[in-house]
Amino acid sequence: MKAVIIANGDLNNQPHLEPGDLLIAADGGARHCLHLGLTPQIVIGDFDSLDPQDLNTLQQAGAEIIRHPVRKNATDLELALHVARERGATTAIVLGALGARWDQTIANLLLPLSGELTGLAVRLLDGPQELFLAHATDPNGPASGEIHGLPGDTVSLIPLSGDALGVHTQGLEYPLHGETLYFGATRGVSNVLLTPTAAVTVSAGILLIVVIHGSLEGDNP
Repeated sequence: MKAVIIANGDLNNQPHLEPGDLLIAADGGARHCLHLGLTPQIVIGDFDSLDPQDLNTLQQAGAEIIRHPVRKNATDLELALHVARERGATTAIVLGALGARWDQTIANLLLPLSGELTGLAVRLLDGPQELFLAHATDPNGPASGEIHGLPGDTVSLIPLSGDALGVHTQGLEYPLHGETLYFGATRGVSNVLLTPTAAVTVSAGILLIVVIHGSLEGDNP
C-alpha cells in the first residue's frame, strides 16, 4: 500500500492519488487538503498549526483524528510516517516536508533513516525535485536506489554519515563502478539521467539521491 502524506511546509506539488492510497495530513498539512478539496483518511499531530474549525470540518467529513500532546518527542511528520507504516504502507510519498525552517527540513530529510521506519520506502517531493535515500542496510534492497524520470534530468548522489563505498550506477552519464563518494565532497552532484530508469547501489554507507525533473530556475552555486 502507498501512503501519501501532506505536511505543513511549502506545498509545491499536487498529490496524485490512486485507488487504495492512504492519504494522511500531518497537522497543518490538513489546511493544504482543505484548499485542494481533499479529505484525508487520517489527520495526525498536536494541531498547533491547524484552526479548530478546520479540524472540525475534516472530522465531520469522516477523517480519523489522532491527537498528540504539544509536548512530544517527535514531529508531526514523523508521527504520520509511523502511522502509515502501522496501517500497512510500504511506500510513503511526502509532500510539503520542506520549507523555510532548515532545522525541520534537514530532520525531515533524515527521517527515513529511523530504525522504527524500517520497511517503509520514503520519497519527498518538492516541485520538480524528488529526494530519497539509498543505504547498504536498506531491507528493500536495490529498489530503494531506482531512479525514474526523463533523459536529461539531473541526478545528484550525496553521501551522508561518512563515505559511501562501492557505489555502482546504471543509466547515468557519468558512471560509477564500485567507487567511493567521499563525505563532504561534491563529486556526485549534477549527474545526468540517460534512460527513463536508472539504478544506484551502495555497498556501505548512505546516499541522499536528489532527482531534478526538468530544470530549476536560478544559478548554480
